[in-house]
Amino acid sequence: MHIDYYVSLNSPWTHFGAARIEAMALANNASLRIHPVDFGAIFPQSGGLPLPKRAPQRQAYRMQELRRWRHHLNIPIHLEPAFFPSNEAPAASCVIALRETIGDQPAIKLAHRVLKALWQEEANPGDPVTLAELIADIGLDADEVIALGSDPRWAARREADTRAALERGVFGAPSYVIGDEIFWGQDRLSFVERKLVHG
Repeated sequence: MHIDYYVSLNSPWTHFGAARIEAMALANNASLRIHPVDFGAIFPQSGGLPLPKRAPQRQAYRMQELRRWRHHLNIPIHLEPAFFPSNEAPAASCVIALRETIGDQPAIKLAHRVLKALWQEEANPGDPVTLAELIADIGLDADEVIALGSDPRWAARREADTRAALERGVFGAPSYVIGDEIFWGQDRLSFVERKLVHG
């Protein structure tokens, strides 16, 4: 089976599910392809709102859920990280560049490293120096990847991926798409696993 994995590089929910979706794909011999799309472009066309524009009740409930999942998964995130939201465009271009030139796994590793830096380490992945350090952390040449990611074709590819996500019905992050089925949210990973196991 194949999983198209639509992420925001600012999403705590994507971070909460990162290790589990990798493990599920590996355990079930499924391919996993990451798409760091622009949810700022998706929300206006799908009924979503960026966090600052959501009703106070929804923002308060989000904080409750972050606390619950932090405890449940034992993933020590900061509830209000210093650099949230970061400028995810440079990292997204690097992730796409890796996906298209080296392969899916390095791209996923970088995306997940970016999320950990933002949510657990109080680092700013939107800063070029920090991004270079994160690239080096996953064993790649930072100068080469930064230079590769700066090619405008990857930003254009992100726009195309974003349009494709909308056409498929994706509206939130993370979304795991298997065939025509969308599984939205890391709290739906048990259903993803059933799909991978039983088809």
